[in-house]
Amino acid sequence: MMADRRLQTLLGHLRPDHSPVPAAVSASTYRYTVSCGRVLSEEQRAAYERDGFLVVPGLVSRADLHTYTERFRDLCTGLDKTPGLTIMKDVSIAKSEFSKDERAITKLQNFQHDPVLSRYFCLPAILRYVECFTGPDIMAMHTMLINKPPDPGQLSSRHPMHQDLHYFPFRPADRIVCSWTAMEHVHRGNGCLVVLPGTHKGSLQPHEYPKWEGGVNKMYHGIQNYDHSMPRQHLEMQAGDTVFFHPLLIHGSGTNRTSGFRKAISCHFASSHCQYIDVEGTSQQNIADEIVELAHKRLGPDVKFTFQDTWKIRGVCVQGERDTL
Repeated sequence: MMADRRLQTLLGHLRPDHSPVPAAVSASTYRYTVSCGRVLSEEQRAAYERDGFLVVPGLVSRADLHTYTERFRDLCTGLDKTPGLTIMKDVSIAKSEFSKDERAITKLQNFQHDPVLSRYFCLPAILRYVECFTGPDIMAMHTMLINKPPDPGQLSSRHPMHQDLHYFPFRPADRIVCSWTAMEHVHRGNGCLVVLPGTHKGSLQPHEYPKWEGGVNKMYHGIQNYDHSMPRQHLEMQAGDTVFFHPLLIHGSGTNRTSGFRKAISCHFASSHCQYIDVEGTSQQNIADEIVELAHKRLGPDVKFTFQDTWKIRGVCVQGERDTL
């Protein structure tokens, strides 16, 4: 009975408190999803419209997850290299006993051109769902493999509550979606995702570095003034389960209180018909300046480019035709 309830909850048939999801809304009221055959049930579509996220159980195979894990190890230990890949270390373990093996690496970003990890965002099982949110012409814009470390006691393994749209200079937000796949059992003990259902219906909030005593990882911006009394939902997932969520959904992840590392792989997708916007003078100015400064450190101070340019070179068309993005 409990297994049946879990499956129904993940599919969107039940709320976390096991009460039924209301009947599907009419087609004229759909905003956050697009017509996509019979991929989404009416209940799933209504759940995403209401909550801003949808978990699909067992979407990615164990064999694929094993392949991604082995590739992660090869990249961390230097057995192979990928152009453009960003390798990140947790602020608390960069100089610890983990400094010379894969456990020192907490995140790989921008693996669009990696011959193995790039298979993730090309999986037909993933793209058939993505199309329900972006439409048929799909760009892979941002990729990550997260290796959340056991927390050393400074709470640095947590991720502040934030909205992903803060990092993106393109719109409309409703045609952007993230797929986030658990590579192993993800639960509250090892820092699962936590979301604030329905917050995708709000606006983009100002973000900045949280003032945490234990330190904050690079570019881990967070919302400082959200309502802490809002109901939260912890997304406990099995390996292969995948959550799709809107870029305005407020979410984060907790501290990893176990002795192991928690892995997940993700990609942000967008319609190729999205348009770049100017973020100067907006709440996104701080992240734009930070990313451009980082790019100058890598490419040299004389290279001319913008915040938008850093995204243009990362985007990869994975289905249909590339347009304005």
